[in-house]
Amino acid sequence: MRLVNFLRRNRWQIIYSRSHEVTISGKTNISVTQLAISENRILLPVFVNVDFGSSSGADKRIKSEQDRMTISNWRSRAGTTFQTEKRPAAGSKGVVVTNHPLGSAAGSEMLLAGGNAVDAAIASLFALTVVEPMMVGIFGAGHMNVRLANGEHHVIDGYTTAPAASTEDMYTPVADSGPDYLKSVGDLSSIGYLSIGVPGNLKAWSEALAEWGTLSLAEAMEPAIRFASRGFKASEYLHDTIVQMKDVISKFPETAATYLPNGKPLQPGDHVDRSDYARTLRAISENGPDHLYNGALGNIVCDYLSRNGGIITTQDLSDYKTVRRKPIKGEYRGYEVFGPPPPSAAGVHITEMLNILEEFDVAELGFGTADSIHLLAESMKKAFADRNRYTGDPEFVEVPVARLISKHHVEDFIDSIDLDKASSEMESGSNEPDHTTHITVADSDGNVVSATQTINELFGSKVTVPGTGMLLNNTQQMFDPHPGTALSVQPRKRVTSSMAPMIVMKEGLPEFALGLPGGVRIFTSVLQAIVNLIDHRMSAQEAVEAPRIWTQGQDVEIEVEVPNSVRSAVAAKGHRVTPVNAIGGGMNIVRFEPGGIISGAACWRADGHAVGIGGGHARPGVRFRPLAGDEEITADDVLNPQIDDDSTRTPINPESMNETKNDGDENQSA
Repeated sequence: MRLVNFLRRNRWQIIYSRSHEVTISGKTNISVTQLAISENRILLPVFVNVDFGSSSGADKRIKSEQDRMTISNWRSRAGTTFQTEKRPAAGSKGVVVTNHPLGSAAGSEMLLAGGNAVDAAIASLFALTVVEPMMVGIFGAGHMNVRLANGEHHVIDGYTTAPAASTEDMYTPVADSGPDYLKSVGDLSSIGYLSIGVPGNLKAWSEALAEWGTLSLAEAMEPAIRFASRGFKASEYLHDTIVQMKDVISKFPETAATYLPNGKPLQPGDHVDRSDYARTLRAISENGPDHLYNGALGNIVCDYLSRNGGIITTQDLSDYKTVRRKPIKGEYRGYEVFGPPPPSAAGVHITEMLNILEEFDVAELGFGTADSIHLLAESMKKAFADRNRYTGDPEFVEVPVARLISKHHVEDFIDSIDLDKASSEMESGSNEPDHTTHITVADSDGNVVSATQTINELFGSKVTVPGTGMLLNNTQQMFDPHPGTALSVQPRKRVTSSMAPMIVMKEGLPEFALGLPGGVRIFTSVLQAIVNLIDHRMSAQEAVEAPRIWTQGQDVEIEVEVPNSVRSAVAAKGHRVTPVNAIGGGMNIVRFEPGGIISGAACWRADGHAVGIGGGHARPGVRFRPLAGDEEITADDVLNPQIDDDSTRTPINPESMNETKNDGDENQSA
């Protein structure tokens, strides 16, 4: 029946069907012969054999490199084509991909020093707090998805929690509906001292390193401390974000001193002084995360906040705990997709959308066609409807995870999809900020880290604690300022996030891992990259750079690289189409290729850089010897040479040397 439904949904009509049942040796087989016809009158015979007996090991598919993901000519069916702007990197030892070159450099240092992917990931994250400070900080939040070489999967929820003194009515909402629904009067939930959540990043990173890394905290933090001590050159990307937030940053003198020196935004190429932050990082490397959660740094932060109307206390810091969660596991066309569970929306709703798409021939619809964009948009509507209804902090609301990720859950919705007509629009949902960072790291042993980390909006709360160089988050902004809702503020509560650090496996082996910044557009962008890789068989570079779409049930945003003719055809199906320059941020991916090679790619939407590590140590026992079998020359041989007896030595005739030289000269001139 699922095959028949699949054909019908892809505009094939079943015009003949016959089946018969045969029982042999107690095993029942049902053979079905069907004849389908397409819109353009092509006939398709379909033969199905359903075996209800047991299968032997010989019947199972044997894993080989030829079975792994291969590249196809997706352009032949595409409605949208494009050229990649960046090039991938590859290596046999490991790959690090982050959204800043120095972030990738820090991680690659760890791999070259003999560390694993976890060491590299943590080093990269600390470095990014220096060079990408508008996106991520130790006083921030995030989700980390880890696959270890032994096959274990772990998700560390290091998201912020609301301070213990929080109340449901601590903010006054601006509106009861529409795009300003989550905004508060005076921007108290998004700017300044009341917008700050209790941080989890530093604790999560330190725990991951201690449990799964091989290097010390001081070793992993050394590149970050070096970058902060010496300073670095501002990128155009950093400059643009400062210009965007100039008016707000200027209200906070400590932050303005770094990013608005003399009242003007840092220019591309300007030296960025992070010496205050270097001292903070060095103290953490010496004293560990307790320097913040139970020590002097925490005292400094809480004292400063209390003098300015903040409510985070040293008890909040001391009480904070990360949460180890079991990843969501979805299945799509033979691949296993692992992502973070609630309160993150990614794992559940990416799986839900893949369950919808699996019932359609997405590859045949073609990349960037009106039909494929329409199908993606309808799938996103369903995911956001369920996200808005169900997803939240499981400590405070019951999230029916098993039901949401089951393939049965979307069957009625699939049957309701009309490939020629858009469904009705929905009420607007989250206005989650777009500004985050993401790293993806893998090593040759099979350790993989996919981590999305943030301080929420650009430059977080805009608050820098004097003398520390440390920007604080504004994650309280994502709570509903209206009392009595599932997302209302409550003490120690975590907000729902769209972070989607994903790892995709096939038959027990990692295939690829990916993620990106971009707020509420994150998990839908990751969905599209997964489809680009599995259905359209794009390269990793193509998959992350491909034009994207997004909707949460209202207008459909489509990047301008999609041709106007395609956008018009999507609109003709009933969608309100909004052309945009970019959807989501810089996506980073690592991919396990045939032949033991790992590739990495970053897209044009951020300063992403991929670094691949190849080479290796010398072959055991190798020495500098001219001929195989020669005795090894030791230091003692050089210092105490054995002199031959005079009777066995051949005297050297200087004249013969001259003759030989002259002969050689004559031969050359001839």
